[in-house]
Amino acid sequence: MQPEQMIQLSLDLMQNTESVYLTTVDVTGMPNTRAMLNLRNTGSYPNLENFFFEYNKPLITFFTTNTSSGKVAQMKLNPLVCAYYCKPKEFQGVMLGGKIDIVTEKNIKKKLWQDGWKIYYPEGKDDPDYAVLRLTPIVIKGWAQMNRFELNLE
Repeated sequence: MQPEQMIQLSLDLMQNTESVYLTTVDVTGMPNTRAMLNLRNTGSYPNLENFFFEYNKPLITFFTTNTSSGKVAQMKLNPLVCAYYCKPKEFQGVMLGGKIDIVTEKNIKKKLWQDGWKIYYPEGKDDPDYAVLRLTPIVIKGWAQMNRFELNLE
């Protein structure tokens, strides 16, 4: 599989899976995996499709969470994480491994904001507990039917 095909397959999975699974590492070295909202899913978040197009960094993705969450504390100690998108019934999956950072740019937080999130962040997009995380992958590893692939992005 050519690198362009690997990237396109990864983007297709990112845009069409309902959930994404994010893994961090706690202070004891234990991996912690949890399902996250897939903001790249064009069916669930059609209003964000232009944001990702304009951001123009195809495999970089974003997550939202509470600033007070355990995963944010873990990421501050160890920013290496992985995100996994998959369609098990179609035998497709991709893992993006890389560094995650806490976004401080207010324009990005504002563009990602969804009104339905007020239930979690009563003060809206300016709520101090509203955190946006940006994953910049350095490697992708995946599978499509019986084909495995891996691409170093550095």
